[in-house]
Amino acid sequence: MKLHGFQWDQVWENREANFAKVRALLEPLETEPGDLLVFPEMYATGFTMNPELTAEDESSPGMAFLARVARERSVYVTAGVVRRGEDGVPRNETVVTGPDGRELFRQAKLHAFTPAGEERHHALGNSIAVWDWNGIKVAPFVCYDLRFPEVFRLAALAGTELFTVIASWPAKRAAHWRLLLQARAVENLAWVAGINRTGRDPNVDYAGGSLLVDAAGGVAAEGGDGEEVVSAEIDPNGIREWRAAFPALRDVRSEFFAREHRPS
Repeated sequence: MKLHGFQWDQVWENREANFAKVRALLEPLETEPGDLLVFPEMYATGFTMNPELTAEDESSPGMAFLARVARERSVYVTAGVVRRGEDGVPRNETVVTGPDGRELFRQAKLHAFTPAGEERHHALGNSIAVWDWNGIKVAPFVCYDLRFPEVFRLAALAGTELFTVIASWPAKRAAHWRLLLQARAVENLAWVAGINRTGRDPNVDYAGGSLLVDAAGGVAAEGGDGEEVVSAEIDPNGIREWRAAFPALRDVRSEFFAREHRPS
């Protein structure tokens, strides 16, 4: 099974232009039924806080486009959208669409990017969950979540074998992006797919650099600073063999997650 990560210069607050960008990247790409396509954070609009443009629902253009792509290729699609919860407050989410075009899973960003004031616009997720991709347990995270290793560890202890991190990660911190993606893979003996945008928006420059890292920390595929797709074969047996050969997760002392063992 292959994972394909799409990075492009997202057109600011313009859904139709971003749909066209995806189509252009998708057209020459060879995919097999059951493959996983991963698009960046807020894939259809860029990292904007404009609720009139980002708040999606099941019938909105952004969600409908994901369903069409998934059905046309018989693939799974992971992408970043913003949707209102039952309380009416928007959430910056990862959504997973199955090959039949139906939504399978969604997970809200767990950490607000306070330097950009995200906490004033988006409610946060309050749980860690995984979904099943052809027998591989996948935990999705969004951009700033990458800086918080404790949530990745909790997901790993729940059996996660592949992390997806969709992002709008700025160029000035590109070195951190690469380092942290590899660290999350090495410490959790899991694949990590970090899919970033490129180009610029009215506020920030982006460097791309999407990275697919295997469970031993090796780089399987890496994007440059242009518009492209990075792809790699994900072998679940390889993940499990590595964990059996180097069973560090068995040695995690989970009691240190308990409140009584935290420093006072």
